[in-house]
Amino acid sequence: MRVAIIGAGPAGLVTLKHLLAAESALGVEPVEARLFESESGVGGTFLARTYEDAELVSSRQLTSFSDFRCKDDEPDFVSAKRYIEYLNDYCTHFNLWPHITLSCPVKSVKSRKEGGHVVTYLLGGQQYSWECDAVAVCSGLHVEPSIPKIEGIERVPVVFHSSQLKRRDQFGIGKTVLILGSGETGADVSFLAVTSPTKRVVMCHRDGFHFAPKRNPNPRLVFSRRRSPLDRPQVPIDVSRASLFDTAYVHPWLRNSNALWKYYDCYVRSILWTSWGTIDGIDQWIGGKPKGWTTSEIFFNKSGYKLSPYFNAVWKPKTPKGIPERVRSWIVRTPNTEEICHGRQVDLAPWPERIDETGTVVFRDNGRPEYSYMKDENIKPDVVIFCTGYTHQYPFLGDHRRDPRYYEGKLVRQIWPREDPSLGFIGFVRPNLGAIPPLAEFQAQLWVLNLLAPGRVASSLLPSDEPHYQLVRKEHARIRYGVDHESYAYQLALDMGSAPSFGDVLRLGFSSSNGGWYKLPLTWALGANFNTKFRLIGPWKWDGALDIMNTELWDTVARRQIFFGHFTLSFVPMLIFGPTSFVVFLYASLCHIFQYLLQLVEVNMWKRSNDENRGNGSY
Repeated sequence: MRVAIIGAGPAGLVTLKHLLAAESALGVEPVEARLFESESGVGGTFLARTYEDAELVSSRQLTSFSDFRCKDDEPDFVSAKRYIEYLNDYCTHFNLWPHITLSCPVKSVKSRKEGGHVVTYLLGGQQYSWECDAVAVCSGLHVEPSIPKIEGIERVPVVFHSSQLKRRDQFGIGKTVLILGSGETGADVSFLAVTSPTKRVVMCHRDGFHFAPKRNPNPRLVFSRRRSPLDRPQVPIDVSRASLFDTAYVHPWLRNSNALWKYYDCYVRSILWTSWGTIDGIDQWIGGKPKGWTTSEIFFNKSGYKLSPYFNAVWKPKTPKGIPERVRSWIVRTPNTEEICHGRQVDLAPWPERIDETGTVVFRDNGRPEYSYMKDENIKPDVVIFCTGYTHQYPFLGDHRRDPRYYEGKLVRQIWPREDPSLGFIGFVRPNLGAIPPLAEFQAQLWVLNLLAPGRVASSLLPSDEPHYQLVRKEHARIRYGVDHESYAYQLALDMGSAPSFGDVLRLGFSSSNGGWYKLPLTWALGANFNTKFRLIGPWKWDGALDIMNTELWDTVARRQIFFGHFTLSFVPMLIFGPTSFVVFLYASLCHIFQYLLQLVEVNMWKRSNDENRGNGSY
């Protein structure tokens, strides 16, 4: 089989690796795979669209591929530059370079009537074609910057999109900088601007946002010991969620309900108030997520942890208000981060209505406190930066297939069209609190398995198993492919037969050394859905997975603090959802038994009626 991969970002590289590994892992014929990349190096968006001091918002423990881990002595959050080095090392380790063609943009992908595809590409100024049986689209959607129309924007001296930002000196010296957008890029760019020699920084948002910490909150309780500078930092928040009774061993009735979301919504609110006294976000006293939105709808902004102190100068109360807040602030000692700002601040403003004739911004009235504060301010920006994302298309697919909206509701597990499994879309999901690379690895594993050995797919890939991992989206939402990281990862593992049972975990734990008899079960139950967890069994089983689980990932779980870690994120939800799942399983079993008995009664009544009719000569 011949397979083309378009794009050499993390999704393209991990897809190529699994295609090449399929012969030994799945026992299929060798695959001839070719990867086409338009840039001069691998890395995708991490290579082409990063800026000075860029750092991954997802942890290395979660972001690393299952069988090629970052070094243990590296920080939890690596720089974008280091991650590109990691991807290059990945290509070298698995000998991917002979199958990668750089500086080679794909111009078109056309399906053949007899099956397969024809990929047309440019190389060295010449156009070539390659016939193949399947195509994996991992190209980052050939994105174009999205620039919303703002009346009078031409009156600002310098205007550009965040994709053009590479260095701090692009802000200028003594300039007023207006940042349009409050997502992770907007937060990063605002932080870069306020820590540069700018005059004033204003960040605009449309309808609220939610700053999330990169690490699990861990304020010091009044009765606890003072922390030593040698204490290890709290575990990253994206690997803090326990899987037992959250994704593992959850009855479909409970899984498909809103109960888990309601719990985590209450948890997020309570832990934010306990830690900082506000429920809007990490030490976030202005902005706040849109009214009525819950954790089932929002993307957590983990870049906000650096930026939130710069908002607090105006909005954070100087002293606790009310008895509950006084008691909370006495018991929970959260470090004061405003002192690191050195008097600098970022102003929050609504979205601009227009730029008037004098170059002054006129803001929309969004009914929020920041409008009252900013409406009379004279903001004349010298620099405007659009941190407004990108427009998404697949131009090389042509006609109606170029628009991602064409595929809404038509993709199996958001990976391939149900009518054409030979066309895969890898890496086009956005997790609420996780990372795209590990999800791309799960997607690549399932797509390759279904493509080359469909008989080994463990589930029937029913559409009814999809809504539970999809984030709720509004009709006007720009991002329409949001997923809950943990739920989506576990569903794909179930589909492949890669999710170990508790019996599998115990068996593997007792067969291993270095304390595996207790480390493996605890890492499996209390750990997040690391991709290595699902290499213990199944079609992509890897012999090194057990060692990683008992060392690196065990260490990650063991690092959690007792109260603001194991208790709040593991034991409490287990105590709630464990018995709840048991009751639901019991109730569902009784319902099935009752239905079975009812069917038996109906069958017996039908037989009796037939016998009576025969006796009366009705036939």
